[in-house]
Amino acid sequence: MSENAAAAAAEHAGVRETRGPGAQSATTLALDGPLRSRLDALRELVGLSRTRVDSKTLAEAGKVLDEAASRRRLSGRHTVVAIAGATGSGKSQLFNALAGVTISETGVRRPTTASPIACSWSDGAGTLIDRLGIPGRLRRRPVQSPEAEAQLQGLVLVDLPDHDSAAVQHREQVDRILTLVDAVIWVVDPEKYADAMLHERYLRPMAGHAEVMFVVLNQVDRLPGEAAELVLDDLRRLLDEDGVALGEYGEPGAAVLALSALTGEGVGELREVLGQFVAERQAPARRIAADVDAAASRLRPVYTTGRRAGLSEEARDEFAARLADAVGATAAGEAAERAWLRNANRACGTPWLRLWRWYNDRREPPTGRMRLRPPADEEATARQRVEQAVRTVADRASAGLPVPWAQAVREAAVRGAHGLPEALDELAARAGLPPGKPPRPGWWPVAVLAQASMTILQIIGGLWLVGQIVGFMAPNLGVPVLLMVAGIVGGPVVEWSCRMAARGPARRYGQDAERRLREAAAGCGRARVLDPVAAELLRYREVREQYGKVVGVG
Repeated sequence: MSENAAAAAAEHAGVRETRGPGAQSATTLALDGPLRSRLDALRELVGLSRTRVDSKTLAEAGKVLDEAASRRRLSGRHTVVAIAGATGSGKSQLFNALAGVTISETGVRRPTTASPIACSWSDGAGTLIDRLGIPGRLRRRPVQSPEAEAQLQGLVLVDLPDHDSAAVQHREQVDRILTLVDAVIWVVDPEKYADAMLHERYLRPMAGHAEVMFVVLNQVDRLPGEAAELVLDDLRRLLDEDGVALGEYGEPGAAVLALSALTGEGVGELREVLGQFVAERQAPARRIAADVDAAASRLRPVYTTGRRAGLSEEARDEFAARLADAVGATAAGEAAERAWLRNANRACGTPWLRLWRWYNDRREPPTGRMRLRPPADEEATARQRVEQAVRTVADRASAGLPVPWAQAVREAAVRGAHGLPEALDELAARAGLPPGKPPRPGWWPVAVLAQASMTILQIIGGLWLVGQIVGFMAPNLGVPVLLMVAGIVGGPVVEWSCRMAARGPARRYGQDAERRLREAAAGCGRARVLDPVAAELLRYREVREQYGKVVGVG
């Protein structure tokens, strides 16, 4: 019988689906709170990831959200179940047996089912079938007793073309509709139940949808004796290898049955199991949940690596130390300390030594002061140190992150590094040695007075001796010599004492200068590099939390 003839016969029998306005009205699908939360988290996850993850990677998650939203707007009282199988598996024969009337064409010509055919056991499923793209001429109603029809109330059964059809458009229709239905009945026969295409292209990738799958071994009437049980056991073994959980002992998973659509053996059991499955009205939500699980599984490498990620305090401190070295904080502190000691020596040294140092300073510039502009080679070395510091902290911050987020962290660090060497040079000029001479401690006037006293003693002793030489004063070498020796020896002693006393303040002055420069360099690096990197890490933590909600963790 041809397809047109079958359609005419079905229409004549009054089995074509009515599509009046009243038939379309149905209660929309309601999802439980956890599933709604997972969908909301997935939507938030996609939104947060658009600027970091390529659109191709997010396409499947977006499709899941779109299909879930589309399904939620449609009937929640109906369950759409597709019958899928290979050529010659008898799926159309099983479709007719469940409907109780010949609706889908069967025969020896391959492929037989050229277009999907829908059969609805109740009104109000029109929009669901519209979503599948099945035209009105391919929609049917079963012809059964009221008791049998009530058993499958709410079922929408779809007979698909052969998934191994030679016609490409047939396989495309199968793949398209399988993404839209609530559940699938896979029909296999004793000859092709182990077909690699079925297991590798469909069952294995859809293992996460086991709760909305039935696997039916058809044509068991062709198997003699215990052969049916042996084939059924081998089928279960293959499904176990595919990762399809078998829901045979109350646990969630696929139901596996053996039957003969030709003789009717086992069809009643399938109808009973299918009726209970439809009556629960959980298949649409389970299908959406399985789709979310599949999308989350494929997105897992994008959001988690199983390794600890983040920027440790040790890495932050090391980055600050590298910047301080690049800007010459240690050298600046040493220069500040030397400048403080030089100022002390100038204030507390003997007049003759100060005069000598003044003469030397006039001959060559003093050392110990921090240069505002380093030589070109030193400037290039400092720039290389800054770049190395940025690369190191970026590598440490991105370690353990998935590729898109690691790349985002590195890009944030590189953007912040632009202009960082120049900014550090300006900081070195501002935060280095303050203008003018270093401050003097309170005891310096006393030291200056003591040094002046030693100088006065030398002058008095010298004048006394001169007066004795010219005969102006009575000869007495002891006192003037003693005064001169006291002044000559006392001056260096005072200077040495001041130098010892100045070491502590000079060291503290140098440490303060080094600390200011280190803090300034660390603040500049934090503002330009660490803060943008931390913002990217915070964004990753947000999407990681959303991903945890998508997979149902946390």
